[in-house]
Amino acid sequence: MAGVLGMILAGGEGTRLMPLTASRSKPSVPFGGSYRLVDFALNNFVNADLMRIYVLTQFKSQSLYLHMKKGWNVAGITDRFIDCIPAQMRDGKRWYEGTADAIYQNLRFIELSSPDEVCIFGSDHIYKMDIRQMLDYHRRKGAKLTVSAIRMPVSQASSFGIIEVDREGRMVGFEEKPAHPKCIPGEPEWALVSMGNYIFDAPTLYSELKSDADNPQSSHDFGKDVIPTMYPQGDVYVYDFSDNMIKGERPEGYWRDVGTIEAYWEAHMDLLGKDPKFSLYNRSWPLHTYYPPLPPATFVDVDAQKVKLTDSLVSGGSYIQGSSIYKSVLGYRTNIAAGSCISESVILGDVKIGAGCTIKRAIIDKDVEIAAGTVIGENSELDKQRFHVSPSGIVVIAKGTKVGF
Repeated sequence: MAGVLGMILAGGEGTRLMPLTASRSKPSVPFGGSYRLVDFALNNFVNADLMRIYVLTQFKSQSLYLHMKKGWNVAGITDRFIDCIPAQMRDGKRWYEGTADAIYQNLRFIELSSPDEVCIFGSDHIYKMDIRQMLDYHRRKGAKLTVSAIRMPVSQASSFGIIEVDREGRMVGFEEKPAHPKCIPGEPEWALVSMGNYIFDAPTLYSELKSDADNPQSSHDFGKDVIPTMYPQGDVYVYDFSDNMIKGERPEGYWRDVGTIEAYWEAHMDLLGKDPKFSLYNRSWPLHTYYPPLPPATFVDVDAQKVKLTDSLVSGGSYIQGSSIYKSVLGYRTNIAAGSCISESVILGDVKIGAGCTIKRAIIDKDVEIAAGTVIGENSELDKQRFHVSPSGIVVIAKGTKVGF
């Protein structure tokens, strides 16, 4: 689709994911053993054959840049590209002040591509979406802006933009992150929330961004400023994510914002089990990423200590000796010595765990070494003295930590 340009917003700090974002941006946080968060947005574009993509970066972007360079390089194909664009500071020495400002500061890149439509998507959600179907809806409606939306329990909706829509699909109300979200009419337990994905008619995008940039009262954000300004004019439509159908996927779809430690851990648990809520195995929707050259994962029994692996994902280069792994996700080069028990945990890779360790409900970042006999996840008060512990008790061990040495 030569007339379509993708803009992926990948500059987020991800402060609620600390300490996982202490040395990397939120979009470059590893996920699912083999991936980065940004990979899911990129795959949604690539699998839809939308191959003109700018990825806008900002904070702590080095690991994201290296991942893109190694795994998402498109070269030698006319008019196809996936390019990382660092903060240019073309409009003064300042960082992006909001999502709309991020696009405005890169408006020249968009204009050079001469698109008919611009797809502006976030980079830190776990989901699969055929963007072509949303584009078709946008064109059928003759919309100037189309916003994708999903149903969510009212109790969880206050962190999102709340949408009101008429029978024709036109947006008739929008409120960004209200304390008391409005429910869907007739459904008091559910709200309709914005997924943070937008398709703009290109001329409309140009004019709206320029008007917003000239407004000193604006916070220069799509949700807080641009959408509330546009929808009363009647040309903003809402695309229902539940209508997006992909061969081999559950009809109800899956979408999760992984902005907190709890949500990040829960999304990993959704990958596991006989019939996972989110599958990595659909051949009709391959999930591309950068795969380093590694041997297969290896499992070795040690004397009477047998490897027991249940409801788990284990990435390449891992070496597991005589240990029990239950409902866990292990990233590249996870090395676990004999007699250890790992349960309901997420290990991001390049981790060494000594013999006889017990680890429960933990997230272990890269380059961590854990001494033999260490117990994590059984004594909350002791864990809080050593590590970050989330409100629900998930222990997070920061990158490069040496535990018990």
